[in-house]
Amino acid sequence: MYGVIGKMRAVAGRRDDLATILLEGVSQMPGCLSYVVAKDASDAEVLWVTEAWDGKDSHAASLSLPFVNDAIARAKPLIAAFEQYIETTPVGGHGLGGA
Repeated sequence: MYGVIGKMRAVAGRRDDLATILLEGVSQMPGCLSYVVAKDASDAEVLWVTEAWDGKDSHAASLSLPFVNDAIARAKPLIAAFEQYIETTPVGGHGLGGA
């Protein structure tokens, strides 16, 4: 498995709009085992995105899907900064099974 955890700062007042865009079509990404967008409880402009994939190739391939490219284009103006991007190797969890 392959995982990513990202911290994204939204433009002031636009966190909910950004979250909505990030969540569009997530069930249509081949190889995506989990894609969670979460609001930071202590910072009103921050979102955390946690992803689990069946492999790094599936994650890379998702970036060429038309609806993903459209979402990226619409989300870019709402992103003030990418503050963290961490690659992980999930070993399992509810809904993921074992590695």
